[in-house]
This record gives sequence, C-alpha cells and structure tokens, in this order.
Amino acid sequence: MSKVLGSVELAVRQSCKTGESPVWDAPRACLWWVDINGPSLFQLTPATGAVAHWDFDEALGCVALYADGTLLLALRSGLVRFDPATGGQTPIAPAPYDPKAYRFNDGKTDPQGRFWVGTMHEPRTERSAQLYCLTETGLEARAGDVMVSNGLAWSPDGTRMYHSDTRAQAIYTYPMDPATGQIGPRSLFAMLPPEGGRPDGAAMDAEGCYWSAQFDGGRVLRFSPDGAILEEIRLPVSRCTMVAFGGADRQTLYITSATDGLTPKKLAEEPLAGSLFQVRVSVTGAAIPAVAP
Repeated sequence: MSKVLGSVELAVRQSCKTGESPVWDAPRACLWWVDINGPSLFQLTPATGAVAHWDFDEALGCVALYADGTLLLALRSGLVRFDPATGGQTPIAPAPYDPKAYRFNDGKTDPQGRFWVGTMHEPRTERSAQLYCLTETGLEARAGDVMVSNGLAWSPDGTRMYHSDTRAQAIYTYPMDPATGQIGPRSLFAMLPPEGGRPDGAAMDAEGCYWSAQFDGGRVLRFSPDGAILEEIRLPVSRCTMVAFGGADRQTLYITSATDGLTPKKLAEEPLAGSLFQVRVSVTGAAIPAVAP
C-alpha cells in the first residue's frame, strides 16, 4: 500500500493546453515550464510571485538551461538556443523527422549535462517515435519503439536511464555508461494499469526514487529503484503532466497539468486544469545540470 503525501497547493493558476517540462533554475531562483500547444514559455519567480511568458508560433516540446542564462528550446522545427532577455534564437539542430507527423516532446539533461529529447507520433498510431541525444555532430537516435517518448530521468550515479512510453502504459530502464552516454538494452520497470492514468513526465530524487506524473490519473507516483510504488500525491486535476524538484532545498515538487482534450463537462469539474501546482516533500530532488558546453 502506497502512502498518500501532503496537500497540494496552487502555484500559478493557468489554463495551459499542455503544460509541461518544468525545470528549476537555481542561479535565478525561478522555475521554467512550457505550454506545448500554447505555444508558450513561462517563468515563475516564487520569491515575488512574478510570472513572465514568451509566445511562439510553433509547438514547444521542452526547455533546458544553459549556464549563461540562455535556454535550449525544442521547437517543432528543431532545437534552438533562446535568449529570454532579447527574444533572439540561434539554431542548434534541425528536427530529424517529418514535422507533419511528429514533434519533440519530453527532454532533459543527464547528470553529465548531455541533452536528451524524445519525439512523439502525433497521430498516435505507430511506435515510431525516437529518443535522441544531442552530440557535437547533431542529434543521434539512441532508443526507439515508442509512440510517445516521455518520462526521462537518471539514477543519481548516472548508470541507469528511465524512459516511458505514455501510450503503452510502460516505464523502461536502460543501463548507461555515464562517461559516454551509451545505453544498453531496455528492461521493463513498471507497467501501469490504464484506470490509474498513463506515465507522463518524471523526475528523480536524491535517494534514487522515480517520481512519475500519471496523465488522466490525477496523481503522481513515487517508485523505489526496484519498481515498488512507495508514495502517491493526489491532485485536483486529472491531466497532470510532469514533475520537477525546485526551491533552494529542492524539496518543493512542481507539477504541470493540461486542459487539452477535456470535455466542457470535465473542464467545469476541474477549474484548475492547466495550472501549475506545488507540494513540499521530505526528500531532496536530484539536481538537473545545465546543458554541457
């Protein structure tokens, strides 16, 4: 039996179509996240409550940090380096897919600062999405056989990579060489029953436990390294999408959510759908490094 954790608070009231990719920016003491289909980028400064946003003209899958304060954005057309101070964009790598059928989805840096990003097959009829790693020569495909690439996280020592396929209800792990970023064959970590939601975005804590947002399940699950469900956080919305640890002590868990696909009746029942939530937890989150130069 899993333990139900403390009360969830509203951090920012919004109506994001697909809120996603929260990441804590320690130097600026702020949280970044995106609305994939807004498409928009958001910044929350918890100390003041100030929220800033930037709008884009194409789907924005995820965001990662550079040490100089610029951001890596995964736009439908490709990866760019974005300067929030000026709005300037510098191309990094073009999208390695047909943009009529695919887009970037979940992305994150591993413990060594390598940026990984997955894709999704938007018609959701083929397990043809890929997981890529950004290298000096561009995006290299490292894993596939998924429909919606999601749930990226790494064990604290960097020897185990977690990756989910939301549509398949499955969370996988891969052995990984931290020095090279090469991964081995995947193993099934957890298969979730459909009535409890689908495994979406995730985060790792300092104890090696994996936190997974359950889309359409209205909850976040904490898994032990061997796949047992230890704890559960329940939300006032069904479509929670991703989690990230933040705050000075990395013990505030931020949770994004979505309105996309909800019926008018469901939206009326969930007035906070699409908002950003937070909850204090007793464990420290693993640090997410900046993108390696």
